[in-house]
Amino acid sequence: MSDTTTEQGSELAEKRLAREEVRVKSGDARSWLLLSALAVDSFDQAQLSRADQVILDLEDAVDGSRKAEARANVIGWLRGGGSAWVRINDWTSEFWADDIAELTGAPGLAGVMLAKTEAAEQVTDTYQRLGGHTDVIALVESAVGIEDAGSISRARGVSRLAFGSGDYRRDTGASNDNLAMAYPRTRLVVASRLGNLPGPVDGPTVASTHPVLREQAGAAVAMGMTGKLCLDFEQPDVINECMSPSSADVRWAYDFLAEFEANGRVIRDGSDKPRLARAEIIRTRAERFRITPS
Repeated sequence: MSDTTTEQGSELAEKRLAREEVRVKSGDARSWLLLSALAVDSFDQAQLSRADQVILDLEDAVDGSRKAEARANVIGWLRGGGSAWVRINDWTSEFWADDIAELTGAPGLAGVMLAKTEAAEQVTDTYQRLGGHTDVIALVESAVGIEDAGSISRARGVSRLAFGSGDYRRDTGASNDNLAMAYPRTRLVVASRLGNLPGPVDGPTVASTHPVLREQAGAAVAMGMTGKLCLDFEQPDVINECMSPSSADVRWAYDFLAEFEANGRVIRDGSDKPRLARAEIIRTRAERFRITPS
C-alpha cells in the first residue's frame, strides 16, 4: 500500500469520526438519505453528507439478479469503517434470510429498515434473528400495514415507523396529494404515540424542486411526523430546515420558559400547561439540532 493511499485512508477515517460525533441520533433524525446499495462509489459521500441518517437500499433499488452483489458492497463498506442503516428485503421475500444472515454482527450497522412491514411478528422475527440488539425501523407500505400499525408499533425491537408512500399509493390507488395522504400519515403518527416511539418518518418526495419538497415536508410536520426519506444529496438541507423548530419558535420557547421560571413555575390558567409542554419540546429539539433563538 502506497503512502498516498494510507494518507487518504487516514483522512477518510478522521472525516467519518468527526461526522459520527455530531450525527443526530436515529430517534430525532429528520432527513434519511436512501441510497442504492449498488452505488458503492457514493457510500462515503452519503455518510459525510448533511443527512441526519443514511440508509443503503438492498430492496427496491436492486434487481433480484444483483442482490448478492449489493449485499457484498454493503458488507465490504461496513467492514472498511463505514456506518449506515440498511433497508433489507421484506420478510416474505426469498432474499430476507440472506440479508439477515450476512448483516448479523456487521460492524458499523446502525440498524435495519424492514421493507413492506405488515405485522408485528415480522419485526420481532427480524430483530431476534439479528441477535436481539439491532434496531429495526418498520417501513409500512400497504393498506394492511397501515391498518395494523398499532400492533407493529408495539413489536419487540421496533425503534420507529416509516411510511412507504409510493408503494402505499400503488396498493390503494390513492393520489399523491396531502388530502389522500392524511389518513395513512395520521395512522402512523397515532400508532407511534401508542407505541411510545418517536414521530414517524414520512415517505420521499420524488420531485426535485425545493418548493414541492418544502410543501410536502410541511404537510408531514403538520400531521405530526418528524422525519422524511430523501432521494438525493440536495434534499437533506431542505428537510432538516422544514422539520426543525424555527428560530422564532425557539425564541418564543426560551422566553416563555424564562418567564415561567421567574413566576415561580405557577400555573395561572388552562392554557399554561399545553404551552409549557410545547415550549419544552421546542427547547429540547433546538438543543439537539443546535438551533439558537433569533
